[in-house]
Amino acid sequence: MLAVQLAALLGGGTEDAGTDAGHEEALALLDGFDDALVDGLARVSGERADAVTALAAAFAGTPLADRLAEAADAVVSGSIAQEHLTALACGRIALYGAVHDALLGRLDTALGRERAEWPPTPGDPAADGSASSGSVAGGAASGGSAVDGAVPGDSAAGGGVSGGSATDGAAFGGSVAGGAVSAGSAVGGVVSGGSVPGGAVSGGSVAGGAVFGGSGTAAEAGGAGAQPVGNMLGGVRSWLRELAITGWRGVGHDLVSAADQIIEALLGVPSLRRLAVLLDGFAAELRACCPVGSAERLPVRRWADLWTRAVLLSQDGVLTGEPRPAVTVSGRLLVLGVDVHEHGTAVQFQVHAVLEPADGGRSRLVRTSVTVAKVDTIAGSALWKLSQHHKVLLAALAERRSLEITDMPLLDSGDLVWDDDRAFVSKPADPLAAARLCLSGALAPAVPPLDRVPVRIAEPVLVEGYKVTRDGSFDLGGAVLAVDTERLPGCGPLTPALVRASSACVGLVRWDGGQWTLQPLAVQTKVKRETAVVATGDWALGPTDPKAAKAEARAADAVSVLRERAGRLLRR
Repeated sequence: MLAVQLAALLGGGTEDAGTDAGHEEALALLDGFDDALVDGLARVSGERADAVTALAAAFAGTPLADRLAEAADAVVSGSIAQEHLTALACGRIALYGAVHDALLGRLDTALGRERAEWPPTPGDPAADGSASSGSVAGGAASGGSAVDGAVPGDSAAGGGVSGGSATDGAAFGGSVAGGAVSAGSAVGGVVSGGSVPGGAVSGGSVAGGAVFGGSGTAAEAGGAGAQPVGNMLGGVRSWLRELAITGWRGVGHDLVSAADQIIEALLGVPSLRRLAVLLDGFAAELRACCPVGSAERLPVRRWADLWTRAVLLSQDGVLTGEPRPAVTVSGRLLVLGVDVHEHGTAVQFQVHAVLEPADGGRSRLVRTSVTVAKVDTIAGSALWKLSQHHKVLLAALAERRSLEITDMPLLDSGDLVWDDDRAFVSKPADPLAAARLCLSGALAPAVPPLDRVPVRIAEPVLVEGYKVTRDGSFDLGGAVLAVDTERLPGCGPLTPALVRASSACVGLVRWDGGQWTLQPLAVQTKVKRETAVVATGDWALGPTDPKAAKAEARAADAVSVLRERAGRLLRR
C-alpha cells in the first residue's frame, strides 16, 4: 500500500463528501432500529417506533418495500409475527450490505484491486435484471444501496472476541468465516466442526451444501434419532422471536438457558453447525451479562448483528438448500499469513494466500481455514495441537514454505476446502516477498451475500516505508493508519513491541470502530539487533522461542489429558 493509496482510502477529496453524508444517514437508520431492540419490540413507542418505520421507509421502491412496511406496522401495533421479524432482519442486513459494498468498493478503488462478481442465484429476480439494486438474495443485500449514497458503516459496539472481528464473535459468536472445517477430531468427546460461507465442511459434510466424501442430507447426518431439521429451525426462530420481543434489557438466565437444548440438537447436524456455533457464542455472551438489565453499557450493534444473522440462517433452506457448485483448482499457494479466531469453545486458523494456478491463469486471493472445538483451558501455543491432523498446512506456516495443491475444491467465496491429502509442502516462500511480487495483480474473491457486513472486511495488503507513531499507528507519507495489535493471537510470537519496531508489514485492512485499521500477520523487524521476519503462524509446529518452549513443557498438556479422559468415557 502506497501513501497515495492510503490517503485515497482515508478520504480527503471533495468526492468523499457525498459518501460521508450517506454514511451518517445509513448509520442513523441502523442505530435507530438497534436501539429499539434494547427494550424489546413489544413496547415500542415514540422515537423507537419512528426508527422502525424509518427503516422500512428507506426501502420504498424495492422488492422489500411492502413486507417491511407491513412489518413496521405490526411492530407499532404490537401484533408481531415471525414473518415480520424475518422481514426486518432482511431489511437490516440489506442496508448493512449496502454499507459493506460501498466500503469495500472504496478499498478496492484505493488499492487498484479487481474483484470477482458474485454469481447470481438461479431463480433470483436479480439474475434476470427484474429487481432493483436493493434486492435481497438469500435474505441479504445482493448488491447496491438501499439508501441513496449509503456508505461506510460502523463496527459492532462492545468487546470483540480474542483475535477476531467485533461481529459474529470472530466467527465463533457467529458463523465460521471462510474455509473448511475439520470434522472428525474430538476434544472431550465433542466433535470439532462448525461451518463456513457456503457451508463447507471437510471430511464428510457440506461444501456450499454439496458433500465432499460424506453423508448427503442433514437428517442422515444427524442419525436415526435426530429431530427433523424443520423442528430445530422452528425452535431457533421461536427463541430469537422471544429475544426480540423481550429486548436485551429483559434477558435473564431463564431465557438464555432456553437455547441450550436447541444448540445441542443443532450441533448434531453437520449442515446446521454454522447456526449452532453462532447461537452458542451469542447465548454465551448474553449469559455472561445476565442480568442484562443492570448492565451499564451494552454492545447494542454487536448483538443486533448476531440476532439478525441468526434469524436469516434459521430460515428453511438457507443452510440446507441446494448446493452451490465448487470448482477444483491446482497450483502453487503462497501463504501471506494466518488469522487466528479464538472463542471459548472453538478456534479457527484462517490462512490468507495467493494462488498461482497451474494452468497459467491469473493469480487470485484465497483463504483456507481449519476449525476445531476446544475448551477454555486450552489456550496459547497449545491451540496448534488441536489441528495436528493438518500437518501439511501447519508445516507450511511454521517453515514459511509454499504449498502445491492438486484438485482442491474452491468455493465462489474464495475459500479453499482444505484437504491435506491434496497438498504438499514445497519451496521456501517469505510472506513479505510473496506480497511484494504477487499481491498487487491478484484477483480478489466475490463476497457472499450473507457475509456483506463491514466488520467482516479483511483484505491483505503490504505496507512499507512507514514511521511508527507514539500510539503504534503507521504514518505513511502523512496519512496515518491505525494498527490493531489487540488482534495478535497468543499462540504466536508476534507481539505489539515487534510490530512497533517493524519496517514492513503484511496485514489485513479492516473496518472497525468507525475507522480503517491494520491487523498485522507478518512483519520485518529487529530481533536481537538483526533484521528478521516474524509471523503469527511461526509456532504452528510448536514454540521456537526457548522461554516459550520451556513454559509449555512445564505446563500440563491440556489437549492430551482431555483426549485421554474423553477416550475413557467413550470406552465405558
